[in-house]
Amino acid sequence: MSRRDAGRTRGRYRGPGRVAHWLPVLLVLALLSAGVAADRGDWGPRHLGWEAPTGAAVEPPAGLNLPEPAPVRTVPPALVAPLDPGAVRRALRGPLRQDDLGGHVVALVADLAGSPPAYSRGSGTVVPASTTKLLTAVAALEALGPETTFSTRVVQGERPRDIVLVGGGDPYLASEPVADGGQPDQADVVTLARETAEALLAGDRPRRKVRLSYDTSLFSGPADNPHWQPDYVPDEIVAPITSLWVDGGRDEDGDGRVGDPARVAAERFAAALADAGVRVAGAPTQVTASAAAPELAEVTSAPLDQVVQRLIEVSDNEAAEVVTRHVGLATSGEGSSAAGTAGVLSTLAALGVDVSADQVYDGSGLSRENRVRAQTLLAAIRLAASPDHPELRAAVEGLPVAGFSGSLTWRFVDGDPAGPGRVRAKTGTLTGVHALAGLATDLDGTPMAFVLAADQVAPASTLDARQALDQAAASLAGCRCRAVG
Repeated sequence: MSRRDAGRTRGRYRGPGRVAHWLPVLLVLALLSAGVAADRGDWGPRHLGWEAPTGAAVEPPAGLNLPEPAPVRTVPPALVAPLDPGAVRRALRGPLRQDDLGGHVVALVADLAGSPPAYSRGSGTVVPASTTKLLTAVAALEALGPETTFSTRVVQGERPRDIVLVGGGDPYLASEPVADGGQPDQADVVTLARETAEALLAGDRPRRKVRLSYDTSLFSGPADNPHWQPDYVPDEIVAPITSLWVDGGRDEDGDGRVGDPARVAAERFAAALADAGVRVAGAPTQVTASAAAPELAEVTSAPLDQVVQRLIEVSDNEAAEVVTRHVGLATSGEGSSAAGTAGVLSTLAALGVDVSADQVYDGSGLSRENRVRAQTLLAAIRLAASPDHPELRAAVEGLPVAGFSGSLTWRFVDGDPAGPGRVRAKTGTLTGVHALAGLATDLDGTPMAFVLAADQVAPASTLDARQALDQAAASLAGCRCRAVG
């Protein structure tokens, strides 16, 4: 697997900068409705303190006029504009004819009103790679609700000096506080330790020495998905998936993954607890806490819609896997990967998406066994962009902007110059597999949903195939695809 797609989350967002204020406007104004603020997409720097995963602010290309941020209060007329099939076909003819794309290419382009696709190429299912995250995101927002948060708690153990750190499946629990203008929406174990110490030291009989255990029982099933390549976890492409970790299971350098994320999280908590005046005796041990155990302290994650935007923007594999397990808990009461992927498909089906031909074995798209029709991805994008489903909107608000943000920061350097700023898409990359799925706005302001994928690309053609898909999406942005009359 290409580490380029697997490692998109190794940086932190330093601040909004110039780009963060106007990037979300480019398609939010054209696509989204019901009073969504156009600067909504800068949630990362404002709320969570993350740094940009792939570089600093990028100046807009010459000739790109950027509108002033403003709230959208009505559905733009262009939202329901039909597309001209001939114009779409002409836009895609050159890029999709390139031999570098290999023997199996699928493509769909459609308006956002539910009309039949204006363009269709290829048939059957495709290996979706990280575009799988779109399905995970839509299903999670529907099954859990966009305001759902995830709590990490400390509870009383069996004996007075026993305490238990209970993992709540917070995908972005941090090892230390993230300073960001007084808005600590990213939970961390240092804050949790301080609150725990305050509870332990209160009263007439303060507890200055405790025994610490940790509980990961929220999630079940293997931490290393059996449908992944066997070297993914050992080679630190992805961390073992657990309901308790810090920094996404990454090591202190941020480049590798740790072998036992829950134990490391407990050790970081123990060190922070010692700094707060409570010493931990011995090494932390793993237990299952009593459901009736009194709570000593708690920290809470950012809402799910913010989590979803982040994992979509930077293609965060670990966060997607954690969210998938939450879908399993919400739909079946079981926090395993198998229950989660079944829950994703059943939730999409309940939303009216035909998933009868799809096979999904994880939430991130790392599995090469996943098979998804382009129609399924297109339907998910349309649902998330629809004014009828504001609860799903975070799935498209998190889409990277071509040439500017997330996993598309350094792409779209060739092809139609209209592409940067007018295309928002989720990337998908595995060895031999390249995909883009998202939204484009043409020169007349007509938005469209698209899916472009090739899953039989020769390794030697990797860069050229990816560039061809970028050119295809940019050509959609550079055309005048709205039907006339």
